[in-house]
Amino acid sequence: MLAELEAAQAVLAGLPVHLPVLEEASAAIIRCLSEGGKLLTCGNGGSCAEAQHLATELAGRYRGHRRSLGAVHLGDSTLVSCVANDYGWSESFSRPLSGLATAGDLLVVFSTSGRSANVVRVLEMAAELQVASLAFLGRDGGACRGLATWEVIVNSGDTARIQEAHLFLLHWLCEQIEGHFAS
Repeated sequence: MLAELEAAQAVLAGLPVHLPVLEEASAAIIRCLSEGGKLLTCGNGGSCAEAQHLATELAGRYRGHRRSLGAVHLGDSTLVSCVANDYGWSESFSRPLSGLATAGDLLVVFSTSGRSANVVRVLEMAAELQVASLAFLGRDGGACRGLATWEVIVNSGDTARIQEAHLFLLHWLCEQIEGHFAS
């Protein structure tokens, strides 16, 4: 356990390098939500859970009381399986995005590898729709690298450490957002 704790601490200690990007992205998210836009989230597996977690913290609440914020997770199992069956797995997030996103919305994706075809495609679709995007990635960013408006690439090759860092960052993001909307 000590080795894992030390590895997690080392990854978390490297996160401050991303602060300028995170501050810019959090300001854009706050602006989006303030102007009535939606935050749309997605990811696969553990990253799906993190995307759902972010949407839940914003639509529900993180710590304090404030109004519900427009956050939608694109990973509804019925919708994803329908789209994957009818259009292919790579369209499982981009098709719902194309139907739900409107001007001023913002997409947040989570991917530890950055290689998932459906995450690559949803980032491409966001660009086509002129929807700003924030990508939480790991390893070298994979095929997702460079596709988002803002990206945070956690410097680790260990999926667990990347997910821990993503969770820390999504909670930091919630702090910024909730601080703005606190009643």
